[in-house]
Amino acid sequence: MEVHLIRHTTVKISKKTCYGRLEVPVSDNFENEKNNIKTKLSNDYDIIYSSPSKRCILLARALNLTNVSKDNRLFEIDFGDWEGILWDDINKSELDLWMDKFVTNPPPNGESFNQMFTRVSNFIDMLRNKKVDKVLIITHAGVIRCFFAHLLKFPLENAFKIPIGFNEHFIFKIEKKSIFDSIIKMK
Repeated sequence: MEVHLIRHTTVKISKKTCYGRLEVPVSDNFENEKNNIKTKLSNDYDIIYSSPSKRCILLARALNLTNVSKDNRLFEIDFGDWEGILWDDINKSELDLWMDKFVTNPPPNGESFNQMFTRVSNFIDMLRNKKVDKVLIITHAGVIRCFFAHLLKFPLENAFKIPIGFNEHFIFKIEKKSIFDSIIKMK
């Protein structure tokens, strides 16, 4: 099956702010970005999924997508107590500990990248068993990086070496046997 992943539109929050699960507003350029995304979509998706985050649901609605299934496994990483705090204001020793081992160490009351990877991998395994040809998913950069790591089987430490911009569209091929999974296109 073809799996199309789209990262939500640009958000209206400082780049210096830590956010993942935090509900943040979309930018003032939302309409233009939405129209650009719309030109990349086909209209023959068998199933449409979205992260329950407002920024993803808003995009799904603005694209006039129907029968969108929200799935908690498509949420961005949970930064716990750090959500909404400026990166520079986070306790340096806690931040250093997390950055040294972000794959296994969660932020206080948050989740590790490995925990996120596990839930996204469970979602991918669920998809693998669907009898459909084409799926659309509106989600976040972290989830898309987990798709790459899962399908290409590379170490999670390398996931942030893949830039995932707002509005970007990735197409993966997921087969019954994971050995045949592939990347079709990065738009």
